[in-house]
Amino acid sequence: MEYQYLLVDPETQPHVAVVRLNRPKELNALNRRVMEELVHAMQVLERDGTTRCIVLTGNERAFAAGADIKEMAGMGTVDMLTIDQFARWDALKRIKIPIIAAVSGFALGGGCELSMLCDMIVASETAQFGQPEIKIGVIPGAGGTQRLTRAIGKARAMELVLTGKFITAQEAFAAGLVTRIAPPELFLQEALKLADEVAQMSPLAVRLAKEAVLQAFEQPLEAGLHFERKNFYMLFASEDQKEGMNAFVEKRPPEWQGR
Repeated sequence: MEYQYLLVDPETQPHVAVVRLNRPKELNALNRRVMEELVHAMQVLERDGTTRCIVLTGNERAFAAGADIKEMAGMGTVDMLTIDQFARWDALKRIKIPIIAAVSGFALGGGCELSMLCDMIVASETAQFGQPEIKIGVIPGAGGTQRLTRAIGKARAMELVLTGKFITAQEAFAAGLVTRIAPPELFLQEALKLADEVAQMSPLAVRLAKEAVLQAFEQPLEAGLHFERKNFYMLFASEDQKEGMNAFVEKRPPEWQGR
């Protein structure tokens, strides 16, 4: 696919790719084309066999200021069902490689939901998060009511969803939504630093660990523990487990093979 609204650097540093939303005049508003390109880019990186972590970012002014309202304003219920509005979001959720959102400026509506669909968020001190859909007569539809509540709790999520209020990077960090905060000139470098830390681990173990952590949002504790143990035992069939433990005993850096 030729990308109209994305910039993709498949290896900014070893095993780390950067995907940049690139609709600056529209503050990276998420229309169907953007989401199609984003799904394609993520799936290509997942299949390439070398990428171990992806950084998703926008620009200093906006990660993504929301969905493209002009595209949706004239649609009806049947239109929304026919285009299957959220199928692309479901495809992103199935990406097995860890994705880090590097957020500066606005992450609102669909932009906030996209950042929460990622596995970690590194925020610039200028970042603002919010779900302002209530102000245009709708509600979040790409996970905002669910992921935000799980991240920051019912009371805070209810306030943001029912009033459309924004929160700062500092408030988001204190609430548990954000992983790290960095100055505006360093937020992308901080995200790349975190991505590099992840990329230095066994890629197979990282994938199964991500899968297990996400199960905590899907299952009761007992079922989640069972899932975790299954993935733990499964790794003992891998070459990476043998290499990692032998390297520890021999006091040397491991050489991961991803199998």
